[in-house]
Order: sequence, then structure tokens, then C-alpha cells
Amino acid sequence: MLSKMMAIQAQSSTIVGKNLTRVNKEPSKANVAQEPKPKQPKVDGKEKTNGLRVPGSNWEKYKMLLAESKAMKKEPLESTIVTSPRKRHRPRKRPGPNKQTNLSEDSQAEVQLKALKEIHNAQKTDPILTKQIAMDCEMVGIGDGNESMLARISIVNKYGVCLYDKYVKPTEEVKDYRSAVSGIYPHHLKEAEEFKTVQKEVAEMLKGRLLVGHALKNDLEVLYLSHPRYSQRDTSRYKPFRKIVNGNTPSLKKLAHELLGVKIQMGEHSSVEDARSAMQLYMLYRNKWEQEIRTKRR
Repeated sequence: MLSKMMAIQAQSSTIVGKNLTRVNKEPSKANVAQEPKPKQPKVDGKEKTNGLRVPGSNWEKYKMLLAESKAMKKEPLESTIVTSPRKRHRPRKRPGPNKQTNLSEDSQAEVQLKALKEIHNAQKTDPILTKQIAMDCEMVGIGDGNESMLARISIVNKYGVCLYDKYVKPTEEVKDYRSAVSGIYPHHLKEAEEFKTVQKEVAEMLKGRLLVGHALKNDLEVLYLSHPRYSQRDTSRYKPFRKIVNGNTPSLKKLAHELLGVKIQMGEHSSVEDARSAMQLYMLYRNKWEQEIRTKRR
């Protein structure tokens, strides 16, 4: 019995010795130098922990507000956009339709109708001496009756307003008054104007102006006047008008009926009416007429 107890006590002492050696190998907490803990920076009076913000601090709110403000700067509202005056945004202009110099038939008809209305409305205005004037003369027969002498002359402006209308005293004996066509009768010429006076007055009106008429050569011959060819617009010689009668010389009556839709010279002729009709024909085709003349001069 005694020997057993001594063996157990020896075994327990060895176990305790081993445990003591293990404990001694570990450094004592008292012997370990206590290193100072790094101070955590404070934000809004509260410390950080392990690099994280303290929950419930105002820093998170500030961070959210800062992020929102940056987002607003990147994507501003439309009403707050302010562009630099040097780089002002200008909307691109869309290319418009190509302008065509040649008018279609419908547009030409509109231009003609507008010109006619303008002429008819302007006939009530004051007699203004415009750059374009139209002239027409009525003649009587002298000599054997086949030679012509001036008996009446009328001039209108581009609006058809009569500027000049006078009967002219013949310088020779009248053999044929041609009343059925000319509308001239003996009583018209009794107190008529002297030929030289009329010639001088008409020459002054023609200076520097565009002369329009029908068969102007005949009118200028009985006036014993000349006018530059490039300043004449003769409706009897204009090619588009001559096509109406297959290339022949058209009458003013025919042109007025076909192009103006009016009837003239139904009986005795009126030099005022004829001059006005010639001017209306020219004004309707003025743009095309003048363009053709400019093209020929090039």
C-alpha cells in the first residue's frame, strides 16, 4: 500500500513540473511592455475606430451632401445652364429648298395676275414719268393716201396711267382720215398741237427711258425721231409673242386677246388703249424678256 501511494505522488509531481515549465516559458503579462495605443483622430468631437468613421457622426451626412453637390455640378438643370459668350451655342440652320431661277407655269401665272392687278390699281394714281413708258400713234393718209402722217400720239407709264395724249396738226393736206381704224376726224385736227412742239416734247420724254410699243418703227418714223435699239421693247418683234402666230408678225389685238384676255380694237382704235395694252404685255413678261436681253449681250 505504501509503495503505491509513493508512486502516485511521484507521477503527479512530474505532471505539475511539466506544467510549470510550460507556464514559465510563456512571458508574463506583467513583464510585457505596455505599448501606448495610437490616438485616433477625432471627427466632429468623436474618435475614429480602426479607420472607420464613428457611427452616428455628422461626417457621413457631410459626405453624402458633398457627393450630391458634385453630382449636381456634373448634371446641372437646364434652367441653370450658362454658356460662355465666346462659345455660344447656335442651333444649326436646316438647309432650305433650292431656289430656282426659272419659274414654273403656275408661278408665272401668279406673277402675271399680280402684275395685272398692280397695273389696274395704279391707273388711279398720279401720272408719274417712270423709267418704262409705252407709246402709240394714230396716222392719217397724205399724198395719194398711202403715205402716213402723225395725227395723234399717246404715252402711258408702266402702270398704264396716261402721261401724254395730243392730236397733232398735219403739215400736209389729209387725203384719208382712216376714221374707221384711226378714230381721227377733221374736227380733231382743227385745234391740234403743232407738229414741232409735239416732236420736241416727246423727244424729251424718251431720253434715257425704255420705250415700249407695238411696231415702234412706224411710230418713230412719223415722229422723225430715233431711239436706241437696246432701249426699245417691241411687242411685234418679241419671239415668244411671234410663236402665237407661227413666227409671223402678230397684231396687238391678237396678243391682247391671247395673253391678256381682253378685247381691244373692236372698232375705232384708241392710241391710249393700244399703248396701255403694249405696256401690260411687256410688264407680264418683263423678267424673262430682260433676262434674254442680258444673256445676248454677254
